[in-house]
Amino acid sequence: MQTKSTKHFLNKLEDLFSETDYVLRYEKGQFQSGYCILNETKVAVVNKFYTTDGKINCLLEILKSINIEVKNLSDKNRKLYQEIAQTQLEI
Repeated sequence: MQTKSTKHFLNKLEDLFSETDYVLRYEKGQFQSGYCILNETKVAVVNKFYTTDGKINCLLEILKSINIEVKNLSDKNRKLYQEIAQTQLEI
């Protein structure tokens, strides 16, 4: 899967997140990786000052590291999630 550094692709990832149990928030912070995952409360926090490309990379990393109930996703988001899960991050 070729990731795109566009606002449209970021919106697709945010839509995918909206169908998971996790809440996605953009906050200021000094996270060493650019994001923080609070597993107990199912909150993912991404640095709001990151560029679109940085936010996309953070969301891709988060999606690969959390457990998602695939059966709860819509068809288009299930397909996107499966593509993400099968690819390696290219940094």
